[in-house]
Amino acid sequence: MGGESTTRTAPRSGGTGTAASGGRLGQRLSGVAVALGLVLFLGGFGWAALSYRPYTVPTSSMTPTIDAGNRVLAQRVDGGKVRRGDVVVFRDNSWVTGSDVVKRVVAVGGDTVSCCTDGKLTVNGKQIEEPYLPKGTLAENQNFATVTVPKGRLFLLGDERQGSLDSTAHLTDAAKGTVARTAVIARVDAVVFPWKGGLKRPTGFEALGALSQPGPLATIELLIVVGAVLVLGGGAYGPIAKRAGRSRARAARAEAAGVR
Repeated sequence: MGGESTTRTAPRSGGTGTAASGGRLGQRLSGVAVALGLVLFLGGFGWAALSYRPYTVPTSSMTPTIDAGNRVLAQRVDGGKVRRGDVVVFRDNSWVTGSDVVKRVVAVGGDTVSCCTDGKLTVNGKQIEEPYLPKGTLAENQNFATVTVPKGRLFLLGDERQGSLDSTAHLTDAAKGTVARTAVIARVDAVVFPWKGGLKRPTGFEALGALSQPGPLATIELLIVVGAVLVLGGGAYGPIAKRAGRSRARAARAEAAGVR
């Protein structure tokens, strides 16, 4: 009888202790995963709120890069950080009163810009490749004489040159169609609805100087995704562990009955 009792109780005691220990460790890890996930998830959204502003573009002047009605995310930047090729959001009451405008910077202070040479925009004597323009369209629907951009100002065009009210529509103004850098409030980083993703780098301007680097949007997206996975994974541990525990308990009872 004594030998039979020892044979029955040893597996039960050892199995219960292992399950309890594993359960406690799993619960701790689950809690850490959920806490870390929440930090990453909420931190990502907080970073995005501080760094970006959403805009709905009402016109087709930036087609095909940005179509009318598209929702974009624009990084809050100082106008001094704007580079050639950037798509920016600015406000200039001499262009449109009380409304934000979205255009592409093609020349900065000190540059000379003209159009067209062999059908291409010319900046500082260099012909600029502009693959973002609608296929088959000219770099400009009208030729314009060389403009020297004053220091601290920008020359901007829409990607849909046929109907864009851009710097070429203000050439007779005192500022020769240019806009102050201080008027820039954000730089468009991505089209998010409908989803087109991040804007491609304007490589045609590389020969003239450094281009702007993409904003932190990709890193923010990664934080949010990883955070969501950790929260969901950590939260799912409890139900999965309980179900697995019940399965092990049923198996143990069946094994014990077989021993008897």
